[in-house]
Amino acid sequence: MLTEELTNSFKNKSNFLNFLQDNKDQNPIYESVLEKYEYEQELLPLQAELVEFQRWVQKENKKIAIIFEGRDASGKGGTIKRFKEHLNPRAMRVVALNKPTEVEKNQWYFNRYIKELPNAGGIVFFDRSWYNRAVVEPVMGFCTKQQYNRFMIQVPEFENMLYESGTTIIKFWFSVSKEEQQRRFEKRLNNPLKKWKFSPVDEKGQELWDVFTTYKNQMFSRTHNSFSPWVIVKSNNKKQARLESIKYVLSLFDYDNKGKNCKTILPDPNVVQRYFRNTIQLDR
Repeated sequence: MLTEELTNSFKNKSNFLNFLQDNKDQNPIYESVLEKYEYEQELLPLQAELVEFQRWVQKENKKIAIIFEGRDASGKGGTIKRFKEHLNPRAMRVVALNKPTEVEKNQWYFNRYIKELPNAGGIVFFDRSWYNRAVVEPVMGFCTKQQYNRFMIQVPEFENMLYESGTTIIKFWFSVSKEEQQRRFEKRLNNPLKKWKFSPVDEKGQELWDVFTTYKNQMFSRTHNSFSPWVIVKSNNKKQARLESIKYVLSLFDYDNKGKNCKTILPDPNVVQRYFRNTIQLDR
């Protein structure tokens, strides 16, 4: 146990870390502190790289759209928070749209997303995107079969037009196991500050797990392509998913001062990988 006397005996940070390392088997809190420290030590240099990346995006007038999809409680929001934490808010936005209005329901489906796309020199993070219509809406009965089929035909053409106009689309799918999702739901319900995150749709997602999987697999097979591939992030370990997804984005671009803050920005292929039909996923 850490006492005041013991704490005062540490001459520096290294002494304290060595103590935690030597005694982590005796106290799970020590191991948790070490894990968080190591995570922060890796995260901060990556965030510094993101600052360099954003400067390059602004200078070169690039348009970057990063889509975060996945089941509820898969870690999308927490990852977006770490992406944007130290970026210039004038050149980046987070888009998390509410359900469509009556006016929007009668528009072309992509209308409300088009106005949210990045301008030159900007980065937009989509916390869910037009892919709601590929999985969530048909599973929950929020769209007709005809609307779903029309979307699945149009979305590759829509993304190809964006690609040809100079917009880079990065599509992440955060893959979480059914057991881990349930654990996170229970944790939310027991936290008065996070109860708002749990909705009836979340609860129904557990009941309709297999139906969700069917639509998800159809989405992958019909909308994965060379100009906007699906990238699977194994997210049972939230911290690891955050780090590796940041690395993946940084690894795609040859920005100025690349690697200045990190020894390596290559993502771990055991955590992040492009979709292919035999990909082993946690939420299959």
